[in-house]
Amino acid sequence: MYARIQDVAALIGRIAVGVVFLAHGLDKWNAGVDGTAQMFEAVGIPLPTVAAVFVIAVEVIGAIMFIVGFATPLVGIGFAVVGLGATFAVHLDAGLTGEGGYELVLVLALAGLALGFNSGRLALDHVLVGRRRSSDKAAEPVS
Repeated sequence: MYARIQDVAALIGRIAVGVVFLAHGLDKWNAGVDGTAQMFEAVGIPLPTVAAVFVIAVEVIGAIMFIVGFATPLVGIGFAVVGLGATFAVHLDAGLTGEGGYELVLVLALAGLALGFNSGRLALDHVLVGRRRSSDKAAEPVS
């Protein structure tokens, strides 16, 4: 029973974090790579076009993957990189809880990282890896 509650909690967490990253990613998608790169350049992010492509991919494609539970450790690392980058490049000077502060960005980044490595059994990763492990066990010789 407890394991089921953990799985549901992980699913709800993945959906919540994924939806927020997706919303931010769609804003950047709508601005386009050039518009996002210009915004990144204005705040001093190096290689703004490369960063824009990376952030849009992580926040849009990664968020969808995260919600369904596919490649969650990789996406979690991507969320952490994006969130920590935003923290240091944009939000740090505003303080933790000031207007434009970094509390939300930091929590999203680290929640994404934590959920990425603890996605639960209601994740596509678990279904794919679980099936592969079952077939691997079936192929093992009995001693």
